[in-house]
Amino acid sequence: MRRQPRSARTRLESPVSVDCAVSVDRTVVGSVLLVLLVAVAYVPALRAGYVWDDDRYVTENAKLTSMEGLRQIWTDPQASPHQFYPLVSTSFWLEYHAWGLRPFGYHAVNVLLHACVAIMLWRVLLRLEVPAAWMAAAVFALHPVHVESVAWITERKNVLSGFFYLAALLAYSRFAGIGAGAERGAGPVRRRWGWYVLAFGLFSCALLSKTVTASLPAAILLLLWWKRERLDVRVVLPLLPMALAGAAAGSFTAWLERAHVGAQGEDLVLSLAERCLVAGRALWFYAAKLLWPHPLIFIYPRWQIDTAAWWQWAFPVAALAVLGGLWALRSRLGKAPFVAVAFFAGSLMPALGFVNVYPMRFSFVADHFQYLASIGLIVLATAAATTLLARAGTLSGRVRTSACVFVLLPLGWLTWIQAGIYRDSKTLWRATVERNPSAWIAYNNLGMILDDQDRFDEAVAMYLQALRLKPDLTEAHNNVSASLVGLGRLEEARQHIVEAIRLRPRYQPFYVTLAMILEGQGKIDEAVSLYRKFLSVWPGYVEARLNLASLLVRQGRREEAAAVLDTARRDQE
Repeated sequence: MRRQPRSARTRLESPVSVDCAVSVDRTVVGSVLLVLLVAVAYVPALRAGYVWDDDRYVTENAKLTSMEGLRQIWTDPQASPHQFYPLVSTSFWLEYHAWGLRPFGYHAVNVLLHACVAIMLWRVLLRLEVPAAWMAAAVFALHPVHVESVAWITERKNVLSGFFYLAALLAYSRFAGIGAGAERGAGPVRRRWGWYVLAFGLFSCALLSKTVTASLPAAILLLLWWKRERLDVRVVLPLLPMALAGAAAGSFTAWLERAHVGAQGEDLVLSLAERCLVAGRALWFYAAKLLWPHPLIFIYPRWQIDTAAWWQWAFPVAALAVLGGLWALRSRLGKAPFVAVAFFAGSLMPALGFVNVYPMRFSFVADHFQYLASIGLIVLATAAATTLLARAGTLSGRVRTSACVFVLLPLGWLTWIQAGIYRDSKTLWRATVERNPSAWIAYNNLGMILDDQDRFDEAVAMYLQALRLKPDLTEAHNNVSASLVGLGRLEEARQHIVEAIRLRPRYQPFYVTLAMILEGQGKIDEAVSLYRKFLSVWPGYVEARLNLASLLVRQGRREEAAAVLDTARRDQE
């Protein structure tokens, strides 16, 4: 018998190997497509510069310049600009030594990390066998509510912690044996402790990037309840060390927020009832922005909370009613809707007003607060729509493609537009006051930009508008005082700095500013008297001693000036 030509032979392949090859191909194609979608939508962000707080985190952060700075990043919690998130600062440290202060690199890393978060979300949803997993990840990737977390370099915290959060979730699902590919029967934890160690390590990285990720153990518990008929103590108990680590990190962050960041004061004094009203309204606010992301504002109006207004209680009551209803209907609807909504609400818990955070001075809500929480409602809506179309028998390939285009194209376009307002600080604050005329912080910060350009008249107008909205804003009183000095309007400048001192009597630089204004008015004796009173309270303030010595020299009192300089020299030693 003649042998068959080699080219005509057919080799039988293992179905497992074929499935694996197809799976790998789909993973690669799906991941590349997510990266491309994110990259295109965020082109305006890649062209952007630095905006609010980016100076403290990057451009003026001396810790990024040396190995000593890197050591302080990890050992001194108060060396960071705001919170103790050393992994975030370390990423900036590495980038500073890679490409200096060119903003493109920092923006590119944020955009890439956001794409990686979307890919990781897709893999998690596939593992959990959620319908339309890729579509849900794509909606997350392109939703404009996430622009603030991606286009703002300072919010590296969200995209970095989000990646570690989802990676830890995926590792724990393998440890617990839940979802697609899980081994059945012989004990879900056997030979999987390596996955637990990996999950704990990734969770620790998430906490070191942003402690809002402390909710992960609770999220995992929800998923275990959803995917298993009964909870297995062997996969639940290992969550306890993670929960303790999260609680410790969250408590430390809350303390730093008060002691280091400044999340305290009259604006943040709220009763428990008022905080419940804030929480209920915030939940509906965030859900509404996911459904209809317009307008998106960098600083939203701060609500007036009134416990006597019955309609404000409708928000928390309705939120509890939704959760209660989904729980009661779980036998008919399944557990998934309750799990999704509970994940959304639970992930938002640190930002619902029960714990003071500094941005609550300006607004009770912010887009970047719901970066992780949004996953719950996005996945629920996408899976529900897909399931309904499938049951109606209309989920053909053409319908699926059309739905993707119909949903993703508008989201990508809105993200492109929103990313454009992060081009620079002036553009960002202009857009903020256009959309929220009550944003006093925007007027104050616009004034500072105009000040730097020596456009003092325009700066004064911005500061005065900020003060009309918030008369007790000490920063604006101080800033307008400086601009008025630049215009030679010294008496008006003096009045504003006196008011700043009244509002914040322990802030030392205000007194130095007042003394310099008095000097400019020719009131040398008053300035000298003020410096002496000031130094009797704060004797170590060297700048004040030097200024006092200069005034004494002008008065011909050289011996007194020499004594003051000698004291200043000893203080520096």
